[in-house]
Amino acid sequence: MRNLKVMTAYRGTNYHGFQRQENAMTVQEVLESKLSKVLNEPVSVTGCSRTDTGVHANMFCFNVKTSSKISCLGFCRGVNGELPEDISILSCEDAPPNFHARYDCKGKEYIYKMHCSESKNPFAADLMLHYRRKFDIEAARKAAVYLVGTHDFSSFCADCTNVSTTVRTIYSFKIENRGDSVIMLVKGNGFLYNMIRIIAGTIIDVSEKRIAPDDIPAILAAKDRLRAGRTAMAHGLYLNRVFYSEEELMRDI
Repeated sequence: MRNLKVMTAYRGTNYHGFQRQENAMTVQEVLESKLSKVLNEPVSVTGCSRTDTGVHANMFCFNVKTSSKISCLGFCRGVNGELPEDISILSCEDAPPNFHARYDCKGKEYIYKMHCSESKNPFAADLMLHYRRKFDIEAARKAAVYLVGTHDFSSFCADCTNVSTTVRTIYSFKIENRGDSVIMLVKGNGFLYNMIRIIAGTIIDVSEKRIAPDDIPAILAAKDRLRAGRTAMAHGLYLNRVFYSEEELMRDI
């Protein structure tokens, strides 16, 4: 039995997240259907993460166990030939039998994209948050500094009931301004439910002077979701990279 490590990318607009659900179309359901056809056997995939409805992925890892002898190149070509245009297989390789896409992941990087202009961008309606106000990037960067490090992120979690600890480490938090675009890049060892969307929403509230940059330490200390800012809309969020080695994770920090 082979264990394949597969990298994929997808546009989440038409899906209710990654994980299979009974009454809604998900990325996992589509992948399993097309993989089973190409591999000529029923298979299930194990994803590196769950993503919300409308969230995208530039790089998402899953592993799948199969008895098929198909080559990795043949796998990529065959599955991509079956998949819809909004899901793509990026790479495939044979992994050790015990490789697990979720439990072996050392960390992830998310990005949140905003189009900051009075005029909407017709080419990014479901790919970036349309933000009509002037974005205060200097205040946002001051606030971001406080979130780097190891903290209890209870205040930035929508539902913490299913986790053993709410302590996470953010290794870097960069905010870039490219023309009308603002891009937030957050790299960490793990993230809580809606954590990145709440962080992005809180940074937006900082830009709007609803929250001061220096309020962030007190918000963290409160361990209270009501103290943090809004939950930013899902369609601006992307799982950007996943890391399976400490060296790769800590590069560029």
